[in-house]
Amino acid sequence: MAQKKDLTGSEKSKIVRYLAEGCSSLKIAKLLKRDHRTIKRFIQNSQQGRKKRVEKPRRKITAHELRKVKRAAAKMPLATSLAIFQSCNITGVPKSTRCAILRDMAKVRKAERRPPLNKTHKLKRQDWAKKYLKTDFSKVLWTDEMRVSLDGPDGWARGWIGKGQRAPVRLRHQQGGGGVLVWAGIIKDELVGPFRVEDGVKLNSQSYCQFLEDTFFKQWYRKKSASFKKNMIFMQDNAPSHASKYSTAWLARKGIKKEKLMTWPPCSPDLNPIENLWSIIKCEIYKEGKQYTSLNSVWEAVVAAARNVDGEQIKTLTESMDGRLLSVLAKKGGYIGR
Repeated sequence: MAQKKDLTGSEKSKIVRYLAEGCSSLKIAKLLKRDHRTIKRFIQNSQQGRKKRVEKPRRKITAHELRKVKRAAAKMPLATSLAIFQSCNITGVPKSTRCAILRDMAKVRKAERRPPLNKTHKLKRQDWAKKYLKTDFSKVLWTDEMRVSLDGPDGWARGWIGKGQRAPVRLRHQQGGGGVLVWAGIIKDELVGPFRVEDGVKLNSQSYCQFLEDTFFKQWYRKKSASFKKNMIFMQDNAPSHASKYSTAWLARKGIKKEKLMTWPPCSPDLNPIENLWSIIKCEIYKEGKQYTSLNSVWEAVVAAARNVDGEQIKTLTESMDGRLLSVLAKKGGYIGR
């Protein structure tokens, strides 16, 4: 009988059924009209099963090598576990072991986004700190804008989920769903605003000044006493709409000029205490991975979160300025922790 190369799926099923009925390999070969050697080889291969995986002995890490890994992790931020171990000439360590070792001495973190600081920036930050070192910061109004989206910052929708539970479904908005631009200020222990920039309005010099007129000046500044206005110092960053000649001249006509308008060093969001207020509000409105379905709903959440920020929290932020200035001088104009 001629020997064929392969058994079909149907023939294999029949062989299994015949074996279950107690037929011998020779009888099965006659029933299927196949070579006895082919049937016998299939039965033998089926009985052997899968080969057991041979575990390779894991490489042991010495105390000296651990110290080298720790130094390399400190010198190579954001490097992979493989790159760190290769820089120490430690090979043959599986990824699971590398990660387990690194977890005891390091954390997986994202790179922090900051504007670049060059030598000129650092010198200007130092000059700014020296200029305002003796300033009464309780009289400074710290202002800034913040944009909030429907989904919140990337990576904020993570958290622990119990075993057996499914992760909640997150909506995906077309083009991110848009966002709301919010302006606010803080002075001493008081929150000014927040005020919402009209949807679709791009803040240039003219629209920025008109926005301040309709919100800040009409709704807050005009209600203050003459002595308060005389002593208040207005702070804004160096955004083009803020620092333009048009905006500077417009503020001067409002009485905010010279010493009453604080100069601001470049690339210095870490020196503005209102940035910490934005963090407090964002943590509140996006807690537990919360999302929003409309711009009005996210704006209402911002207003509610702002109302929950008490005067003591704001006072803590504004009173931190003396320490920030000293830190800038100590770090020779470098970035400080907020």
